[in-house]
Amino acid sequence: MTQQQREASLTEWIEETIDRTATSVEEVHKSIAAIPLDVMRSTGFFEQTADDVSSVQERSISAVYDVVRDVNRRVVGLASDLLAPHGVEPRNDSEQMDSRQS
Repeated sequence: MTQQQREASLTEWIEETIDRTATSVEEVHKSIAAIPLDVMRSTGFFEQTADDVSSVQERSISAVYDVVRDVNRRVVGLASDLLAPHGVEPRNDSEQMDSRQS
């Protein structure tokens, strides 16, 4: 494996690791955030309020982690651009999207 291949492989590994970690943290965040809402629902008095808050909360949490993944994608693009003068081929956006979906 050449130095250029190692650099490209490292860039890919970092991107995938950050994406997987962000997704895992997002799932934990949503699970923990749901606990007080589940308690509210269980009382029988605040079901609609809990459902409304849950909906907003779900969208908000998802939006934050979508931004993390977007920043990650942009940083990888920047890193690829910086590595290009050293002979490492920059990846295009479709290659970046494909690597995250697998």
